Amino acid sequence: MTTAFLSDERCFWHVGGNYTFTLPVGGLVQPQAAGGLPESPETKRRLKNLIEVTGLIGDLTPLKATPAGWEDLRRVHPESYLTAFRDMSAAGGGELGLRTPFGRDGFDIAALSAGLAIEGLRQVLTGGVGNAYALSRPPGHHCLPDFPNGFCLLANIALAIRAAQARGELRRVAVVDWDVHHGNGTEAIFHDDPEVLTISLHQDRNFPVDTGFADQRGSGAGEGFNLNIPLPPGSGHNVYVEAMDRLVLPALRRFRPEAIVVACGYDASAVDPLGRMLATAETFRSLTARAMATAEDLCGGRLLLVHEGGYSEAHVPFCGHAVLEQLSGSRITAPDPLAATLEKRQPDPRFDAWVFTQLKEQAEAAGL
Repeated sequence: MTTAFLSDERCFWHVGGNYTFTLPVGGLVQPQAAGGLPESPETKRRLKNLIEVTGLIGDLTPLKATPAGWEDLRRVHPESYLTAFRDMSAAGGGELGLRTPFGRDGFDIAALSAGLAIEGLRQVLTGGVGNAYALSRPPGHHCLPDFPNGFCLLANIALAIRAAQARGELRRVAVVDWDVHHGNGTEAIFHDDPEVLTISLHQDRNFPVDTGFADQRGSGAGEGFNLNIPLPPGSGHNVYVEAMDRLVLPALRRFRPEAIVVACGYDASAVDPLGRMLATAETFRSLTARAMATAEDLCGGRLLLVHEGGYSEAHVPFCGHAVLEQLSGSRITAPDPLAATLEKRQPDPRFDAWVFTQLKEQAEAAGL
């Protein structure tokens, strides 16, 4: 199987504003020595570095992409937002939404990030590769059509789907989001669309605190085509695998998409500063294996993973390496140095059993 790996150094050059963690600097909030938001280039750059150092890059097909064009962007975002973003970017940068600062050329870099996702899906759909991984930055799954938030400036996955639909390459597509935060932007864009199934596995009431509830199932013609799976803080490997098996995979089989796109965040990691979950590198490998097998059964293996969150510079590279090992079938490994420690921190089986009961009830309510 050929796995495409799409990246661009320019995506690492996106810069944030004057923040300390997620707090604007000022008043009693002291600037950090390093400065900026947790969404820094280092987690993704270190993943790319690791696959080069281990040699895994040799088992992938590295690809570049062109930035998303204006017509691509207008399929999801109103021209008023795009114009304001472009003009502010050209004038030196600023901030248009919530925790989404950008510097000069921020618009161009965000368009390039979206372009990686667009090209990744094109490659998968046209048979150029077996599956693909887009190392997109800035991320995209929180971005609403006219309101960027949660570090996300353009809706990368939604843009990729709309571009593919416009080219006539697919009609029905499923999005599986296992970032620790609710994929509210993707959900909002496709909320009334019965041809795009959106599924979000996330920590309950993390971010945003007012979205991502299990009873939010879509609206209008799209009712029943949105599935939220809020998990309690402290959920670990067994809960994620159970949720995938009990809810995500049955929903995919019922929908029968022509391709599957994964919003691949690593912030459910047990050492992530923006999550309170206990996932391991093996968790992400297991989720990827299940997504691959289901894609093979339903849609000829057409699967794209788009990098979203993940803010532990130490752990994200090993989680991402495990995913890319699985995607490509490579025998090159990068053993997770935190594996033994995180295994000891997994929840008590009684906690898992309590969550499994909730997942069973949700599956029954959703007819799965």
